[in-house]
Amino acid sequence: MGKNERSFVVLGAGRFGQSVAKTLYSLGNEVLLIDRNEDVIQAMSKYCTHAIIGDCRDENVLNSIGVRNFDVAIVAVAEDFEASVLVSVMLKEMGVPYVIAKVQNDIHGRVLEKVGVDSIVFPERDSAIRLARNLTLNNFMDYMELSPDYSIAEIKCLDSWVGKSLDELNIRSKYGINVMAIKNEDHINVSPNAQDKLSAGDVLIVIASEEDLNRIR
Repeated sequence: MGKNERSFVVLGAGRFGQSVAKTLYSLGNEVLLIDRNEDVIQAMSKYCTHAIIGDCRDENVLNSIGVRNFDVAIVAVAEDFEASVLVSVMLKEMGVPYVIAKVQNDIHGRVLEKVGVDSIVFPERDSAIRLARNLTLNNFMDYMELSPDYSIAEIKCLDSWVGKSLDELNIRSKYGINVMAIKNEDHINVSPNAQDKLSAGDVLIVIASEEDLNRIR
């Protein structure tokens, strides 16, 4: 894999699973998609790294594809509540670092949070394409969409930014982002000036367009 490439396994190839898989793959990531529907898997084979026919509820199947070796698992089988919970539990027990699950409602979400799922997604609230793009932005810690065009994001200070001031980096002109605040473990600077130097571990709270945020990948 390339330097910024990550590995994702998508379990379930409904509309949401297909959208996430296609977008992650188009952004240059390794993507494995698994579903029992042979026709869907065949149709999706050109849109992901690997498309496998299999029952993601079967622990042996999950072991055979090496799910523990993926950076992120996305459980997209929300329509089957029991399967969603079962698969999520197995993934966490197998040591998948980060598990995201599509849910149908708040109760479904609370149950999955109780069993250790790291993040839940409401398809009627969260765009599959936006989710895939956010997952690919490695330095993004948090993200809030203000409109289809602009968002607020928390970005970990890049290694190349350490020791340099906002003025030296020319962040606004070069990246098109406006730094609203800088925070670290000790404090938060809510009115940073151009001479403030960045340190390792700093988190920048910025507002920018979707296009400019994608450039920071």
